[in-house]
Formats: sequence, structure tokens, C-alpha cells
Amino acid sequence: MLKKILAVTALLFSLSSFAAVDVNKANAADLDGIKGIGPSLSGKILKERSKGQFKDWPDLMQRVSGMGEKNSAKLSAEGLTVNGADYKGTGAMETAKAKPAKS
Repeated sequence: MLKKILAVTALLFSLSSFAAVDVNKANAADLDGIKGIGPSLSGKILKERSKGQFKDWPDLMQRVSGMGEKNSAKLSAEGLTVNGADYKGTGAMETAKAKPAKS
């Protein structure tokens, strides 16, 4: 019985370590917990988010320097999401390029 309890506890702990972190809800510690995000990038993300929430991945990539396609794909694989969505790849950037920039 004790082994079953320990196994379930270990399973729950491992699942919680892979929980998604939404860029619009996370604090600095949550962002820093994503492999590949350090204090510098989390600071940039939080600074831009203070101006308004990110609509989608292209919005995040456009507003935060250091968030290119490769980095976005890597961070998404590590559990970062934007409004609950994973990074979908180059198609997301084509949509961002097609939208006119706000003045």
C-alpha cells in the first residue's frame, strides 16, 4: 500500500513539472522555471505584457526581442503557451507578417 501511495505521489509530481505556463498569467518565477528562459528574457516578457496581454505567438514574437521562431518552438516544447496555445511554426509568422503594423 505504501508503495502505491509513493508511486502515485511521484506520478503527480512529475506531471506537475510538465504543466504548461501561460505567458499572460505567469509571474517571473513561473517564466524562469521554463528551460531556456532566464531573468533577462522573463523581464522582457513581463515588461511587454504590462503594456497589454499577448494575443498569440506572433504578437509575442513581434513584441519581445529574442523570441524568434526557433526560440519560440523550443520554449513551447518546454511548456510555454500563449492563451493556452502551443507554438505552431512558420505559419504563425506568416500571419503576423501579413497584418499591417499599428501606428
